[in-house]
Amino acid sequence: MSYSTEGPHMILSIMKVVILIQLAAMLIQSCSAQPAQTPGIIQTGADQTGLYLPLLKGKQVGLVANHTSLVGYTHLADTMLRSGINLTRIFAPEHGFRGDADAGAEIGDAVDRKTGVPVISLYGSKKKPAPEDLSGIDFMVFDLQDVGVRFYTYISSLHYVMEACAAGHIPLLVLDRPNPLGHYVDGPVLDPAYRSFVGMHPIPVVYGMTVGELALMINGEGWLAEGLKCDLRVIPCSHYNHSTFYQLPVNPSPNLNTMEAVYLYPSMCFFEGTVMSLGRGTAFPFRIAGHPDYPVRTFSFVPVANAGNKDPKWKDKTCYGIDLRSLSVDQLQQMKTLELDWLFDVYKTMGLREAFFTDYFDRLAGSGELRKQIISGLSEEQIRKSWQNGLDRFKTIRKKYLLYSDFTADIHTINN
Repeated sequence: MSYSTEGPHMILSIMKVVILIQLAAMLIQSCSAQPAQTPGIIQTGADQTGLYLPLLKGKQVGLVANHTSLVGYTHLADTMLRSGINLTRIFAPEHGFRGDADAGAEIGDAVDRKTGVPVISLYGSKKKPAPEDLSGIDFMVFDLQDVGVRFYTYISSLHYVMEACAAGHIPLLVLDRPNPLGHYVDGPVLDPAYRSFVGMHPIPVVYGMTVGELALMINGEGWLAEGLKCDLRVIPCSHYNHSTFYQLPVNPSPNLNTMEAVYLYPSMCFFEGTVMSLGRGTAFPFRIAGHPDYPVRTFSFVPVANAGNKDPKWKDKTCYGIDLRSLSVDQLQQMKTLELDWLFDVYKTMGLREAFFTDYFDRLAGSGELRKQIISGLSEEQIRKSWQNGLDRFKTIRKKYLLYSDFTADIHTINN
């Protein structure tokens, strides 16, 4: 007898095709669910729309936001409007709603050209929402990417928004975001006598907290005017802790244009309170510093007007100074303290003593002590010792408000 093998082979082939189709379907289903469910991928508060959009339904909503307020690749304002949220007003911090204004530039009220929603500036003639700005608002949402440094003004805007909401009996929802400098705490604690918009709270220069955690501290420690308490809620990040190095998905402001600049910012920003240029008006702000009369001529640059820097210090002048562009992200991540050597070295090289500093330096430092210590020739060890009691007290208070496990030696990197 002869047997045909065509039938069995055909059945096996069909079964293989069916199995492959099933496997492909399972893979597609798995991949489609992956972005929201993968363990270890950070989700910001804004990303977790299911936790807060239901709270806003049927409410008239105000939003404190700028270009960093993203849900994935979509702006939070667009996400809200597409979800049927009644977004009635947007409040913009320093650098404006689109994040392209100069540091310190006054910004007026406007109407957002894309959404048609009125935008009220919190960095112009007023820093705090007026009662009429909040008229009719049932719920306020705050979503800004901060960098975790006391003199970065987004947290000052947070304070004033909390104060205005508390006075107006408006609940405030903070959508938390990771702190790229949340892995250490260092620097002098601000003396309340030196309180200003670049330093409103008795916290160190680098305070190791997210915006949500700091909001809880501001509320809990009674730092709002007249003992006010804000009806505060925080949507925490998922898969984040203070041992995480977080890669910012968008520049938080025009002159923090690289992660290297972000890591250098708390140390290098002190030069803003001196005669030195910090590289504004170049492609490398906060990574270089210089002055036309700096005696060492091995490195030079010329600040020019550019986007975000219409009138940089020493505009169109050749400046000589220091170049930190060789420092890599990996190297900078290992620096878990403020770096004072650059400031000391440049101060000594310029030889100007008191004339090296401007009045702004004390506001950045949070007191007049650091300037006096440098002029008197104190060592870095002596200066750091003078910070210790304040840092110890702050760290004790800080623990009460942490939403995430604290930094350890086991620090890992997550790119978002």
